[in-house]
Parts: sequence; structure tokens; C-alpha cells
Amino acid sequence: MDITQILLAAQSPDANLRTVAESNLTQFQEQNLPNFLLSLSVELSNDEKPPESRRLAGIILKNSLDAKDSAKKELLTQHWVSVDPSIKSKIKDSLLVTLGSSVHDARHTSSQVIAKVASIEIPRREWLDLIAKLLGNMTLPGASAPLKQATLEALGYVCEEISPQHLEQDQVNAVLTAVVQGMNQTELSPEVRLAAVKALYNALDFAESNFANEMERNYIMKVVCDTAVSKEVEIRQAAFECLVAIASTYYSHLDYYMQTIFNLTANAVKGDEEPVALQAVEFWSAICDEEIALQDEYEGSDDGNSTIHFRFIEKALPSLVPMLLETLLKQEEDQDQDDNVWNISMSGGTCLGLIARTVGDAIVPLVMPFVQANITKPDWHCREAATFAFGSILEGPSVEKLAPLVQGGLDFLLNTMNDSNSQVKDTTAWTLGRVFELLHSPAGANPIINNSNLPRIMAVLLESSKDVPNVAEKVCGAIYFLAQGYEDAESMSSVLTPYLPNVIAALLSAADRADTTHFRLRASAYEALNEIVRVSNVPETSGIIGQLLQEIMRRLNLTFDLHILSSGDKEKQSDLQALLCGVLQVIIQKLSSTDAKSIIAQTADQLMTLFLRVFACHSSTVHEEAMLAIGALAYATGPDFVKYMPNFFTYLEAGLQNYEEYQVCSISVGVVGDICRALEDKILPFCDRIMTVLLKDLSNSMLNRSVKPPIFSCFGDIALAIAQKGDF
Repeated sequence: MDITQILLAAQSPDANLRTVAESNLTQFQEQNLPNFLLSLSVELSNDEKPPESRRLAGIILKNSLDAKDSAKKELLTQHWVSVDPSIKSKIKDSLLVTLGSSVHDARHTSSQVIAKVASIEIPRREWLDLIAKLLGNMTLPGASAPLKQATLEALGYVCEEISPQHLEQDQVNAVLTAVVQGMNQTELSPEVRLAAVKALYNALDFAESNFANEMERNYIMKVVCDTAVSKEVEIRQAAFECLVAIASTYYSHLDYYMQTIFNLTANAVKGDEEPVALQAVEFWSAICDEEIALQDEYEGSDDGNSTIHFRFIEKALPSLVPMLLETLLKQEEDQDQDDNVWNISMSGGTCLGLIARTVGDAIVPLVMPFVQANITKPDWHCREAATFAFGSILEGPSVEKLAPLVQGGLDFLLNTMNDSNSQVKDTTAWTLGRVFELLHSPAGANPIINNSNLPRIMAVLLESSKDVPNVAEKVCGAIYFLAQGYEDAESMSSVLTPYLPNVIAALLSAADRADTTHFRLRASAYEALNEIVRVSNVPETSGIIGQLLQEIMRRLNLTFDLHILSSGDKEKQSDLQALLCGVLQVIIQKLSSTDAKSIIAQTADQLMTLFLRVFACHSSTVHEEAMLAIGALAYATGPDFVKYMPNFFTYLEAGLQNYEEYQVCSISVGVVGDICRALEDKILPFCDRIMTVLLKDLSNSMLNRSVKPPIFSCFGDIALAIAQKGDF
């Protein structure tokens, strides 16, 4: 069997040749795994073989050792462990030889495969000479730059794959020495230096004792800081990534170096390429994360063992905040169209938000002059940056500090929803959402929303829900948080009642928008609708909610008639059904806890028919939402729910047996509890089968452990339900 020809045929444009080749590879793997792996490693190491066959050999070899699925990964590990040691030794020698290949792809793949083998063997106290062999490459007289680069890559990947306890301290010291030497400016190859910086990043978790030693720590930090001003962009970026990791891992050792690091980050943010500047900002975000965690630790701890809090952010505040505010002016055109965009202005705003949480009130006087200076400028970049800055600092400072500013600026924000620039409107809608989320408390001492400004707020939000999709999505979020503010003051939620019909109509219209495939807008609209229903005052709104129930049922019924021509169509149908089932669940819960329960009783048959049709569509996403809605329906209908059990039980049983999608299983367990409370002893005919499945769940190693405690609670629900019959 010529492995080269088979690997080439497996990449042929001829489908027949591909199918035969793939079958041959599978057969070889299943019938003789040791020689299959050995053949692949030899193919990868041979510089005379075609690049295409070597590339595929490396991919298959790597995939034969590792998988994302934990059960599959464990199986592959056992397969490797069972291979004859002499063959494993040949494979490993072949991989080490490949690090010196003249072909970059082969070297790179080999370094990855070496790490995969190491992740299996080193924890088992095997291949203990690997680190020494790799380090030998670095000190080899006349070692080529490609060999050193590949070796450093392998060292980095090995550190990424294994835990610090699996290496002896002298091995860690040797690795760090080799890596830091590779970063040194005396190393002429930029490729080697880049590989060294990346290897250090992966090795940092191993360096705890080295960072505890002042001399070693000083040397490592000096080399990292020197590398952060290298002439190559990629190397500078990688060095700042190391500084970010050091901020998170070794915060307690940073005090001596902070002035140097501040200067490095300031220069990078002001004048370096964006990938470098992003990491420079990320360094300060990492410091914020550490200091927020320390503050939480101090609040919850009375002992003196807490890590020292250097208050780096507080000390740097006068210089740090202006630097970050300048980044907000570097927006990209149309960045509002994509929430996944990550650039220097987004990074700067995120960091400002973390600083606000770290220092609280102290940030406000540093940011507000920037807001006031830019909020009315003709250039939209200035207006958007000012609004973004204001929205970013709303979490952290006290309500007492922020309330006067928000009360004074709310009308201005509402006016800005008519700005000529879409990006300004997008950020303004987001800021309004933040105001409502963080500061809107009707029962508090400083209410942001009152009877005099609520009509204007509602009018602007309803009108802006018709804006372009990305703005409308943020507006729906603002409506959600506006409604949520009334959750803790249910008696006051009646102030929303006059607006309910128009809000519902606006949100349904936003969900129906035909000018977009923007799923987030639809999801945001339905989530806002859920919150509006949740806080509405029943019975005064029961008629309106009853009409909404009919409309959502109508919409769910229409989803079964959608033309499904592709997996994308199927996914869209499932997503829409899940959202509609979520709304129905909220409506059922709202009406079942009041005198309006009769509305649910009248529609229960139709609802159950719809939910059963949803189950028949076989989608786990919808399965969860429909299950939750059925749990709510069981509570609402009480003992009458028993008539639905014969048709529903098949789907309930399937949900309880869904080990792979454990969230579905967990929700199904919860629904069993709902049904037990609803049916009481009428659950008895179904108990044997339910108990059998639940006991299997408990003994199934594939099922996520988080599902098992709810199963024990479920046993209690079953026992309570049937106890009066004396059957438990």
C-alpha cells in the first residue's frame, strides 16, 4: 500500500478517487493502527515527498491523537497508549527529525503533533527526555533558524498542552532560559524571536517560582519589555500579549515595572499599529480585572491573607483616562453594523468601563469634560465618542454621583436619537439601555424616569424601533431594561399600561422586519416583549395579553408552513420557533398566576397541539423552549394536564434520554417536577417509566454531572405527588 499515492488521491478533484482513497485510509487505520501512524509520521518527515501528501499526513496524525469531544479524545488516548512502545519510539523520533525539515508546513505540523503526544505521555511519566531533546536543538552548534523556530514552537505547544506539575523545576528553568535567549536581540532571525515570544506566553504558568525570584523576574521582564519595542509588528504584539498574561498571572510582582509598562502602553496606544495598540489597552483591562477581583476579595474577607492591592488603576488614572478617551475617536466606518467588530475604539471603551468599576466615582470628573466638549461637535466621530464614553462609565460610580448627570442629559440623549449619523444613534440607543439597566429604579431615592418624562421616552423609543436594524436592536434592548426596572416595584408597573398596546405592536413589527436577516433584532424584540409581559399589571392588562397570546400562537402555527430547502432554512425555522415558544411560556406564566387563568384553560388544547408539532420538528434549541413552555402549561392547567400525557410522554422520555444535549435533559427533568406538582397522584401510571429513565441517567457516565442533582430533587417531587396513594 503506497501511502503517498493514497494521501494524494484523497485530495483529488475526482470524487470517485477521493472516496476510494478515504476508504483505504480508514481500512488501514482500523486494521493496523500502529503501522498507520508510523507511515504517516514517515511521510511527514520525508522532504522528498510531495507537500500535499505531507500536509494531509500531518493533519490525520494530529486528528488521530486529539479531538474536541472529550469522550472521543479519551478513546484516541487509549488507542495511542496501546501502541507497541518500539513503534511509538520510531514515530516520536520521526517527529523530532521533522523539526529540521526544509518545509515550513511540515515543521509546524510536527511541533503540534509532538505536543499532542506529550499531552498523553508526560502526565504518564513517559517521554521524559522530550524537553532535553528539544533544548538540545537550541544549543546545537550551527543549528539553523528554521530548526530553532520549530523547536521553540514545539516547546510552546507542549507548555500549552500540559500542566505545570508535570515538569520538574530544572526543566522549567531550562525551557525559560532557551525561550528568553531566543527572544534576545542578539538572535538575528525574526521568525525565531517571534516563536520564542509565543513560547514564553505559553510557558508563563510554569514560571511561578521564577517570578518569585527577583533576579530571574527582573531578567524576564527586561527581555519582554525590550521585545515590546522590536521593529517587527508581530513580535511587538506577541510581547504585549505576554504582558497581558503577566498582569493576570503575576499581578503581585508588577509594582517595580509599572512605570516602564505605562510608557510602553502609552506609546503603543498613541502611535503603533492597531494589533499592538489593542494588546496595550488589553493590559490595562487585565489590571482592572485583577483589582476588581481583589476588591471583591477584600469585601468578603476578614483575614489578612489577601493579595496586596497596589491600586495601579487609581494611581495611573489622570494619565490613563485621557489616553483611552483618545482611542474612542478612532472608530471605523459602519462598525455599528457588526457587534463582533473589535478595534481600538471598542477596546478603549471596554477598558473605560472596567476602570469605572475599579475606581467608581473618581472616573466621572475625568470623563465628563471630554463628553461635554465633544457631544455637540459637527464631526460625528466626536459625538459618537462622547456618547460612548458616557455610556461606558455608568457601572461603578454611585447612583448619587451619576443621577444628576443622567437626569440632566437624558433629554439630550433622547434628542440624539434623531441624529443624522447611524453610528451616533446606535451608540445613543446602547447608552439609553445602559442608563435604564443600571440606574432606573422607580422605588429608589433618585428615580431617573418619572411621570413627566416617561411619555417622551416611550415616544422616542417606539419611533426609533423603526430605525435601521442595528439601531432598532439596541432600542429593543433599551425597552427591555426600561421594563425590567419595574420588576421590583410591581405596583408601579401599571404606569406602563397605557403604552402596552403600542409597545407590543412596535416590538412585533420590529421582529417582522423584512429589510434584514438580522437575527439579533428579532431576538432582541421578542426578549423585550417577554419583559414587558413579565412586568405588566394583571388583571388590568389581561385582555391585551390574551390578544398577544393569540397572535403568538398564530405566528408559531405559520412556522410549520415555511419552505425548508436547506440547513440554513431549518436553522431559521428552529430559531424562530424557539423565540415564539419562549414568549408563550412567559404569557402562560403571567396569566396562570391570576384570575385570568381561564384564558389559558380556553387555549390549552391549541397550545399543546402547537408544542407537540414543534417537538416533531426535531431541533434541540426548540426542544428546550417548548419543554419550558409545557412546564408552565402544566402548572396553569393543574390536574387537567393529564389528558395531554399520552401524546406528550414520548417527547418527555426522549428529552430525559438526551445525554449528549444535556441542557435538554436537565430541562426535561425540571418539567417532570412541574408535571408532578400539577397532576399529583395522576402521575402514577407514568412513574415506572420515568423512574427507569431517571435511574439510567444517574448511572450514565456520558451525562453532564450538573444534571444529576436535579434528578434527586425530581425523585422528591415524584414521592410527594404519589405519597397520598401510599405507593412510594
